Amino acid sequence: MPNITNKRVLAIAIPIVLSNITVPILGAVDTAVVGQLGKAAPVAAVGVGAIIVTTFYWLFGFLRMGTTGLVAQAVGSEDESEVRSYLLRALFLGFSAGLLIFLLRIPLIDFGFWLSPASIEVEELAEKYISIRVWSAPAAISLYGIVGWLIALERTKSVLLLQLFMNGVNVLLDIWFVLGLDWGIEGVAVATLIAEFSALILGLFLCYDRFKDNSWPSLQAIFSTERLKNMLSINLDILLRSIMLHSIFVSFLLYGGQFGDVKLAANQILLQFLHIAAHGLDGFAFAAETLVGQAFGRKDRTILRKSVTVTSKLALLLCLIMAVIFFFIGSSLIDLMTTAEDVRSEAKGYIVFIVLVPILGMSAYMLDGIFIGAMKTKDMRNMMFISLIFYFLALILLVPHFENSGLWLALLISFVVRGVTLALRYPSLEKSI
Repeated sequence: MPNITNKRVLAIAIPIVLSNITVPILGAVDTAVVGQLGKAAPVAAVGVGAIIVTTFYWLFGFLRMGTTGLVAQAVGSEDESEVRSYLLRALFLGFSAGLLIFLLRIPLIDFGFWLSPASIEVEELAEKYISIRVWSAPAAISLYGIVGWLIALERTKSVLLLQLFMNGVNVLLDIWFVLGLDWGIEGVAVATLIAEFSALILGLFLCYDRFKDNSWPSLQAIFSTERLKNMLSINLDILLRSIMLHSIFVSFLLYGGQFGDVKLAANQILLQFLHIAAHGLDGFAFAAETLVGQAFGRKDRTILRKSVTVTSKLALLLCLIMAVIFFFIGSSLIDLMTTAEDVRSEAKGYIVFIVLVPILGMSAYMLDGIFIGAMKTKDMRNMMFISLIFYFLALILLVPHFENSGLWLALLISFVVRGVTLALRYPSLEKSI
């Protein structure tokens, strides 16, 4: 295993950050293309439909994290058969989950509209969109496993290529189908469906070089009951942790709604800064997953400590840079995001919170990556539960007195508690190696 250096960590992290940047661009293009139809309903329908579909898929996002940690450990222990087997297991689970979503599409669509009701026209258009998009569920969910596998092998440039290809195909087909062929909202859905299956094919091609010697694992090894149970147990822990984390952000938005439209809009603007910080930290958290996992596979505590130290130092540097940028040009960025003067003024009153987000959130993000690499997913689940309790206690105690400021304080407290509790569990993680 090569030395753990800044260059090696950056080689893993930078393509992930660039890959993350492409994600919101696609949503913007979808909206812009449909917006050319000159009607509000199709734009709203794409927004509602995309949220419902991505929520279904997001439930299986654990496949990315679980695959990365397990494969990284197999790489560290030089168990090539398991490296290959985990990819095939991830594909099996991804296809199975996608098929399940497809078979349950009608009740899932109904449930989605129950959670996010809209006008009859918007719901009818959104249903057309979802009914097409859901055909790509096996491909979309399997891609989580492929991406996790490539990250574990430090092939994040391949992940970037995959993301650029998928989004590029999607954008070009969007323009052709909607503006050229006048397919309307169905064109947006078909474009995404083709893009996701095309990305799956490219992803399989990128993975194939590991199998060129035709040394395939046996079916008995791939479908080992013990390995599959372990994989499912780990992924269940990650799923529960993700649901609890998601509930924090959903409740944040719901609570913000009680303070009026202006504060709600301001919070939406400010959350974009949080997303920027998260996308930046993802690169170093993913690097930690990979390198810590490999250290565990090698059973080498020295490499573990070096992996944690180097990735965390670079993450801290990035967080300080982001905090300084948010402090000095946060107001200008808010002005770019909205032209509503009342929203601008409101959002600028909370800049102190967005400055603190990367600093106070760094430990939580990085320790998540470290614990995923170590496959200590029960600790992640339990510490997330504790931070969830502290978050709701903070809401109860702070919001009545400080309103929206109390809401932001509760969110920051959840980050700090998650970071502190995971840090307290870190010594046992080291000992377990």
